[in-house]
Amino acid sequence: MADFNKSFEKTMGHEGGYVNDPDDKGGETYCGISRRWQPNWSGWLIIDAYKKAPDFRKCLKNDEGLAQLVRDFYRIEFWNRISGDKIQAQYIADKMFDTIVNMNPRKPRMFLQRVLNCLNRNESLYPDLVVDGAIGPATLSAMDKLNSDDTKLLFNMLNVLQGNHYIEEMERNPEQEKYCRGWFSRVTIVQGE
Repeated sequence: MADFNKSFEKTMGHEGGYVNDPDDKGGETYCGISRRWQPNWSGWLIIDAYKKAPDFRKCLKNDEGLAQLVRDFYRIEFWNRISGDKIQAQYIADKMFDTIVNMNPRKPRMFLQRVLNCLNRNESLYPDLVVDGAIGPATLSAMDKLNSDDTKLLFNMLNVLQGNHYIEEMERNPEQEKYCRGWFSRVTIVQGE
């Protein structure tokens, strides 16, 4: 089964520390947690208390309580939403976790169900899934029925949908092009053997 800590550490490599970018739809963020979308997260009280400190960013980085709040937030808000503890392949859990963190939480889960429907060999492996964004027993069972080559294909297809999402976002809102390289650093393809 997949390990939350591995996925979390990998994703934190993309999320960074404190950022307040006026072009970012999330506005003020800490480790990828947006004040705009998560205004009641208890970590904001700690961050606001440190803002007057001359070594503000260092204070944030060294606060173990704040680090634990971040970890707990990601486990509850993202990992649990993808049923990460029940996903067999770590790299699929990593992909799903990182994508749900970076996008609207429902969209990546729908990507997964859409791709699984394409991989079921016209329902000979498992019935088509309802594309509702809920990762429950049917979605998890479908993933478990894929062989290793199909699991790599699943990963690649998820990346195609993720990349397409970013392109559509930049086409709708050209100001978002400044995030292109960072977004696409999250999109990788697994090579076959």
